[in-house]
Amino acid sequence: MQIALNQLTAQLGKGLRTLYTVHGDEALLVQEAVDAIRAAARAAGHSERNSFTVAGAHFDWSAVLAAGGSLSLFADKQIIEVRIPSGKPGKDGSAALQQLAESSVGNDAALTIVILPRLDKATKTGAWFAALEANGATIQVDSIERAVLPPWIAQRLQLQGQHVKSGEEGQRTLAFFADRVEGNLLAAHQEIQKLGLLYPPGELAFEQVEQAVLNVARYDVFKLSDAVLSGQVLRTERMLSGLQAEGEAEVLVHWALAEDIRAMKRVKDALRNGRPMPMALRENRVWGNKERHFERVLPRISDAAVARLLHSAHAVDGIVKGLKVPEWPQDGWQALHRLALQTCKACAQGR
Repeated sequence: MQIALNQLTAQLGKGLRTLYTVHGDEALLVQEAVDAIRAAARAAGHSERNSFTVAGAHFDWSAVLAAGGSLSLFADKQIIEVRIPSGKPGKDGSAALQQLAESSVGNDAALTIVILPRLDKATKTGAWFAALEANGATIQVDSIERAVLPPWIAQRLQLQGQHVKSGEEGQRTLAFFADRVEGNLLAAHQEIQKLGLLYPPGELAFEQVEQAVLNVARYDVFKLSDAVLSGQVLRTERMLSGLQAEGEAEVLVHWALAEDIRAMKRVKDALRNGRPMPMALRENRVWGNKERHFERVLPRISDAAVARLLHSAHAVDGIVKGLKVPEWPQDGWQALHRLALQTCKACAQGR
């Protein structure tokens, strides 16, 4: 049984299941989901807690299995938590998780929580995950992307009795807040709590948020792709400056930019050869947000424009490896900024 994260509290109020699986990379939201399950379990009389962290191929799964079967008639109800940071339980772990899932059915004396990172499609179709899903409840914790970060911040502020002004000024406040905390949800949570300590319930002015919220944004090269393909020039510049300040490798940033350009070229070639867009994207392993960006951009960007971007990517490849290229900045980061903005402006044509 799958439960949406925003429905978890309501589902817990209707009654506890004996097995929960929480998976995702957003540490704050995963922890909040686990805390909610624990609280409901304690309210139902589960006073003992056993926690296991699976580390390495030689983890002793017998201890986990024994924990659920060690209860006597007079023992307290317990919570059994199994954390698998790698998301890969291995052969022994796969068998143990299937056994754990099956034995949890009807065992009201033990509530089991399995905690995993974000899982790929292949892992979610494996036998062990299928057993967890079939015998319990699974909660997938998705990342909070930049586009939905402002309303997420507004909702969290509302929970502590605060809100921004209505209209354009309020949206500007939330956008500023989101820019300061993008990619660092735990810090975003802390900054929201800080506003609750600094100011009373009620309306927050832009100046109050500007003075209080620290710049704790964290960026990665994969999120940079979303900004560039979205045609968001200012966000792209901000992310590149952040990556440079964090000491990210120039070659990795170039790889992310160049890989998108090469993918655009491959899909454009496939379209020219008569492939339908969905098939061309699938064959070139373009999925998720990138798929939506390509569907918007590729019909409007010319073959000549893609060819120019490919030529620029080749030039920057040499620069970040120490070569000099005529008519290009010799500093690697300056060249990356130029390449990213060229690509960003080309993609903006499809907005």
